[in-house]
Amino acid sequence: MPLPQTEAPGRLQSELMSRGLRMTHQRRTILTVVETAKQHLDAAQILRQARRLDPGIDRVTVYRTLSLLKRHGLIDELDLMHMQGEKHFYERRPQRDHIHMACLRCGKIAEFESDLFDRLKGQIQRECRFHIVVSRLEVGGYCAECRASN
Repeated sequence: MPLPQTEAPGRLQSELMSRGLRMTHQRRTILTVVETAKQHLDAAQILRQARRLDPGIDRVTVYRTLSLLKRHGLIDELDLMHMQGEKHFYERRPQRDHIHMACLRCGKIAEFESDLFDRLKGQIQRECRFHIVVSRLEVGGYCAECRASN
């Protein structure tokens, strides 16, 4: 079960700069946290990690930056089976759509990419004459570790 892929910091910054948006030090710091995350993070986790790099970053700056990234289609906001209440998680918009697998016991989230999922989206587009812009699929169950400890 692969985790979200990390990337070298800079792609989100380049995307925003190419669109004429100002790049502050705090915004760069938040982008670095999002780009290098090894798991899906909620806003509070992004704030905590960003404050380790720059203690002056506040909650408002994090939410404004996340909102900006969503408006520009650079990140996705996920509720991930409504785990942990109404928490929302963020991830870079992937190059390829994938399925989120949520363990209902430990809360781990894994990602799964499949040619079958890609073919299913193609079939939907052809048969329903529907142009898919975004697709999200979440499945809930129990990871191998939780099943083994049962």
